[in-house]
Amino acid sequence: MFKYDRKKIRNFSIIAHIDHGKSTIADRLLEITETIPSRQMQEQVLDAMDLERERGITIKAHPVTMLYKADDGEIYQINFIDTPGHVDFTYEVSRSLSACEGALLVVDAVQGVQAQSLANVYLALDRNLEIVPILNKIDLPSADVESVKQQIEDVIGLDTSHAVLCSAKNGIGIREILERILIVVPPPKEPEETCLKALVFDSHYDTYRGVLVYLRVMSGEISKKTQIKMMISGKIFEVQEVGIFSPHEKPVEKLQAGEVGYILANIKNTADVKIGDTVTTVINPAKEALPGFQVISPVVFAGIYPVDSSDFETVRDALTKLSLNDSALHVEQESSLALGFGFRCGFLGLLHLEIVFERLQREFDLDIITTAPSVIYKFHLSDGSQVNIDNVAHFPDPTFIEKIEEPWVKCHIMAPAEYLGAIMSLGMEKRGEQTKTETVDSKRLLLTYLFPLNEIITDFNDKLKSVTRGYGSFDYEPDSYRTGDIVKLEIRVNEEPVDAFSCIVHRSKAESKGRAICKKLVEVIPMQQFKVPIQGAVGGKIVARETIRAITKNVTAKCYGGDITRKRKLWEKQKKGKKKMKEIGKVNIPQSAFMEVLRAEEESS
Repeated sequence: MFKYDRKKIRNFSIIAHIDHGKSTIADRLLEITETIPSRQMQEQVLDAMDLERERGITIKAHPVTMLYKADDGEIYQINFIDTPGHVDFTYEVSRSLSACEGALLVVDAVQGVQAQSLANVYLALDRNLEIVPILNKIDLPSADVESVKQQIEDVIGLDTSHAVLCSAKNGIGIREILERILIVVPPPKEPEETCLKALVFDSHYDTYRGVLVYLRVMSGEISKKTQIKMMISGKIFEVQEVGIFSPHEKPVEKLQAGEVGYILANIKNTADVKIGDTVTTVINPAKEALPGFQVISPVVFAGIYPVDSSDFETVRDALTKLSLNDSALHVEQESSLALGFGFRCGFLGLLHLEIVFERLQREFDLDIITTAPSVIYKFHLSDGSQVNIDNVAHFPDPTFIEKIEEPWVKCHIMAPAEYLGAIMSLGMEKRGEQTKTETVDSKRLLLTYLFPLNEIITDFNDKLKSVTRGYGSFDYEPDSYRTGDIVKLEIRVNEEPVDAFSCIVHRSKAESKGRAICKKLVEVIPMQQFKVPIQGAVGGKIVARETIRAITKNVTAKCYGGDITRKRKLWEKQKKGKKKMKEIGKVNIPQSAFMEVLRAEEESS
């Protein structure tokens, strides 16, 4: 049994690129410390969602407390704070890293250093964390240990002379990892204050008990019945339960400085708990909050609409339930002439959008469509005001616009050297600016680019994977806003603008995007009794046009032989009828057409 001793506590996180073996190492650590009985053991035990298991990624962080009897005979409390690895969740990763003193950098001995691990290593180094390099999958025939060690030294600048070599799948080197954590990762620092200060690094909603707040105690202690205050939101609650994750919730009497666990305090709304907030007591509160708090703001926006309008309430309930466990999901109601009632949702990035979309379909069995994703543009108007717009429906009158700014991101691309030409042409296609090229080793390059965010949120990852045959990886971080030649591409069907197909684009892309949408519409809108023009317009200028042919009837079929004037008379009569029909006729666009075009927009962009 562990008796509280701050010097025998170690808090660490694991940094790894997708599929480098983070979840497998976590499984082996839980096994060797006997945190989970072997009969309950399963693969990726900390990844609870089916989606996480299928994609092999961590979406929701999960901490766990392990007790380990070391070679020196002492029992240590080792707290592992799991983190999502993807770029979309960078802020959550940064908060989890702030709750640790060290991190394991897991690198695949076959694939070497990848872009995503690079970004998270820099986050860890910024927080002065001790980093333990670990080379996984050393038992594979194609593993090149020395070359990967050299990469870690050259690219990241870490000394790899004491790097741990392991194979998580076969359980090789797992005890060495634990021993190395005890040597390299320091115990929590001596608290400077006696008052309670705890960092909130995550939370999730339990249907029966309210919000579970995950926290790391920096100073003081927290126990049942304590009156606590959230320093950023200012909300006050009474603690009902304190506990640790082992790996399921296990109540304890109290959490002391350096420990990681959870509290339940009858919190009904996740909006009351902000990631990065500081928990203190009402009596003898802390003077200032822990540094680094940010309000998470969405980066990518998309509309989510039910295919059948009668499902609107069901979609609303589903989004409300999802937002309980996902504080970064931003939801507001909107309506569209073409798609009916739906929701405008804000996401941290494209992966976040995909995950929410898939969860709505799987967990709630909903039939929904999503509009093409867009970003936030800053519009500077002639009256000196500034508005932020992410929806084409709110595009101001061009005569009042002084300038439009679009968000840019800094992007790190790692790929084999032979694909440099293909990556550079992809960069040019996406309006990118190359700022730096570094050689990682004899075979691979690290390219630094600046891109408009709008260009990379749709299909950049897919295109990069296809031009590099799956070997390229990339990671991005927000950079700045820059003035751009941004226009509204309006799609008109029979002279009527259709808001669901219109979008905000850069002028250089308006023509190609307009043509792609018009071409698709011709395929998916059924023929009418009259010719239907489909146009893509920027301002008053038509940049793309296609025509849906009319259904024709051979009105002269009954005329055989005789004078041509009879036929002419019938053709003239038909012509007048078509003209009249065109004036009063309306084109009904089927629901399936919207789905087809939205898919086509993503493919063509």
